[in-house]
Amino acid sequence: MPCVLELRPETQDDWWEVEALYDLCFAPGREALSSYRLRDGIAPVAGLSLVARDAGGILGGAIRYWPVRIGEYDALLLGPVAVHPTRQGEGLGGYLIRGSLERARAQGWERTMLVGDAPYYSRFGFTRLDTVEMPPPTNPERVLGISLVPGAWDGIVGKVTRAAP
Repeated sequence: MPCVLELRPETQDDWWEVEALYDLCFAPGREALSSYRLRDGIAPVAGLSLVARDAGGILGGAIRYWPVRIGEYDALLLGPVAVHPTRQGEGLGGYLIRGSLERARAQGWERTMLVGDAPYYSRFGFTRLDTVEMPPPTNPERVLGISLVPGAWDGIVGKVTRAAP
C-alpha cells in the first residue's frame, strides 16, 4: 500500500531540514548559481514553499518559490524542488509542482518561471521563455515559464531582477 504524503506550507521549523535535503540532492556549490543571487535577502513566498511529509513526519520532498521582477512585472521563481532519494520515482516531484502551482494561481499570481530541464518541466506546461533573460551564467535554453492565467507571459521582455525585500 502506498504511503500518503501530506503537502503543507514550509514553516521556520522546517527550514534547516529542507536545506539538508537540498544539500543531499544537489551538487556542492548550488548556492553559487545565478538564481541564488535573486533570492539573497528575500523571503520565500508564504504559502507556496511547501514540504511533503509522511504520516511519521519524515520529509519526502520540498519546493520553494521566490518573488522576482521582469521590468514592471511580478513573477514567481520556482526552485529548488527536491525529492529525497528514497522517495524518487513515486511522482512526488510532480505532486509538489502541481500542488504549488495550483496554490500560486489561487493566491493571484499570474506567471511562474524557473531554470531547469525542458523535457521534464514541459509535462507541467512550462515552455522556453525566449524574451526573458536570467542573470549570467544561465543557459537561455533552460529558462522556462508557465502562465497561470492565459497570456500572462505575452509581451514580457527583459532581465529578471530581484524583488524588493
